[in-house]
Amino acid sequence: MSTPVIELQNITKVYQMGDVEVHALRGVSLEVAAGEMMTIMGPSGSGKSTLMNVIGCLDQPTSGTYLLEKENVSHLDDDRLAAIRNRQIGFVFQTFNLLARTTALENVLLPLVYAGVGRAERRERARRALETVGLADRMNHTPNELSGGQQQRVAIARALVNDPAIILADEPTGNLDSKSGAEVMVVLQELNRKQGITVVLVTHDPEIARHTGRIVHLYDGRITHNETVANPLVATVGGEET
Repeated sequence: MSTPVIELQNITKVYQMGDVEVHALRGVSLEVAAGEMMTIMGPSGSGKSTLMNVIGCLDQPTSGTYLLEKENVSHLDDDRLAAIRNRQIGFVFQTFNLLARTTALENVLLPLVYAGVGRAERRERARRALETVGLADRMNHTPNELSGGQQQRVAIARALVNDPAIILADEPTGNLDSKSGAEVMVVLQELNRKQGITVVLVTHDPEIARHTGRIVHLYDGRITHNETVANPLVATVGGEET
């Protein structure tokens, strides 16, 4: 394995629900190499969303150590975590979270507005991101003028616009038909293979998971199996997968 970009060491996460403690993660240790594409799988309640939130610096562990590109981010304050998210991590969710009355280009450049990037530069970077996901001809369309797969590709472009080292994709094909899901997987695989972006997926779909090089299985807050995929499926649109 090449240099880890993500290192989790004995991570626990406990939520207090009234008088009850809910142990969402129970001593998770995991390394993700720079440039790897992998999947986290598990049934509802297994802890996979909590694990994704910890990896994405959206939540902090109760105990344990998290090194992100060798920086200990386990217990940083909210402002520092927000800065790390904006600089190093792009997020893609099952729900596309696009502004309905805003064009694809304007949706994609929105993170750059918050980052204080100048108008001309943010439009150019948003344009390049949309070209990367194959939507050069849809920049001025609003979400309701786009298919579900196209909307998710806009969301991926938005995740790319800050040039992150890591993309975290939580059920990115969950709301899509098989053809649109294949379009999204083509984009994610190309970002991984051609640009070297580390991609971590959460999915319940074993077929989607087989498109990645490793599958980590969670159950009851613990890793139960860490499976290497010998021949990951290569996503295609309009033909058979290989």
